[in-house]
Amino acid sequence: MNRLIPPLDLLWLVTESPEASTHVGGVMVFQKPRGRPRFVRRIVDAYRACEPRPPFNYVPVYPFGWPQFREAGNWDPEYHVQHAALPTDSNYDDFLRLVASLHEPVLDRSRPLFRTWLIDGLPGDRFAIYSKVSHAIIDGASGMERVYAGLSTSARGRLKPPTFAMDMQPSRSRHGPLLADRLAAATRQVGAMVDVSRHGLGKAAALLSGSAHGGSEPFTARHSPMNEPLGRSRTYATLSLPLDEMRSVGRHFGATLNDMVMTLVDEGVHRYLRQTDRAFPHRLVAMCPISLREQGDIEAATKVSAMFVHLGEHDAGVVQRAGQVAAAMRTAKEEMRSMSKDAAMVYAVTVLGLAQASVASGIGRVAPPLANLVISNVPGAPRAMYLDGARMRGMFAVSAIAASIGLNATVSSYDGRMDFGFVGNGATMPGLTALARHVADAHEELKAAAARAASGRRRSARRRAVSSPE
Repeated sequence: MNRLIPPLDLLWLVTESPEASTHVGGVMVFQKPRGRPRFVRRIVDAYRACEPRPPFNYVPVYPFGWPQFREAGNWDPEYHVQHAALPTDSNYDDFLRLVASLHEPVLDRSRPLFRTWLIDGLPGDRFAIYSKVSHAIIDGASGMERVYAGLSTSARGRLKPPTFAMDMQPSRSRHGPLLADRLAAATRQVGAMVDVSRHGLGKAAALLSGSAHGGSEPFTARHSPMNEPLGRSRTYATLSLPLDEMRSVGRHFGATLNDMVMTLVDEGVHRYLRQTDRAFPHRLVAMCPISLREQGDIEAATKVSAMFVHLGEHDAGVVQRAGQVAAAMRTAKEEMRSMSKDAAMVYAVTVLGLAQASVASGIGRVAPPLANLVISNVPGAPRAMYLDGARMRGMFAVSAIAASIGLNATVSSYDGRMDFGFVGNGATMPGLTALARHVADAHEELKAAAARAASGRRRSARRRAVSSPE
């Protein structure tokens, strides 16, 4: 049975190129259980014995009319589930380079739009699962929900089917006739387009008149090293920071956990650019994807919008930057809340389509880029998860870079940690492990500043108590 491809999902397909691949991925790192020497081989065999389920068996077809997804019949277990191993004495950086190289090639459109590698031989008697899947059939929120559905909350949990073989099709609505549903959807889309047009005209008028108040502003970034033409190579790095510690530090500066992520990445990127003699004397503009899914919605479609946030001043200290970023995030969020979900979806299709058209036509070389980088926060799991007794030690996103935005930082919470995955344009963003270190250093500096501020408040409170009359 064929299925029409929604507009945003179609955009991922028609704008993909070898240099701007639009698949997304993730890395799960596991501790091997003791006394099971063939553990990874057993998982490989079990996964290869599974048949892919929708949407993981879809291939795009282009008949007369609107493009569609069709269920494929050419499932090749050895191609889609591969077993790899690092050489003896390899280190974690070797593993990161392997993931980067696996992430580079585009997916074969004639086969189901996913691939999975089980990678043995990580330091510390660990192994990893790296998977990539077309953004046209899944987004971060629904993908993460499917990933965790394939794991257990107990070390004694049985082995579940892999993400690609789960039967998690959403139930179809039975309320009202199909024609009425289509008419209602069409009416919402027309209203959404009117809403977006009004929003865009108002934003353009404010920018031209100089009265813009900040908010979500695409195409206002200055060209940066991250906006150089994309090559086919990718660089990759990971980082884990304590979640509760990040949240506690943020409270000292009036910042949410998400504000803290934005601040740390912003500071880290500026330090990375200065270290590589490419200091960027402007505010970075971050594209921040926003999930529009209701809880439990795992429909095979991309349901996201995006806001565009001017981050901290280039020469701000990390404490000052936290305040600047928190204020910018509040303003952008208020603006995005004024849009309906349908309008937010149309908005995402519009700005991404304009960005891709700008790159394809060559206008992007002189016109302002859509943004300088992407920063995304995908919900994770609050407790430890297991794969047939193997404890997962980390969950790291390996996201797409496209539309001439050559750096993506995606974070996800897991078991008391915030796991960062950094993906960069290999031609212009080498050595992203240095960027990860700068982000970690910025966190330590904010933590120290918060401790000093708390200590100062305690001393002031004691002085007031001593000087107060009885």
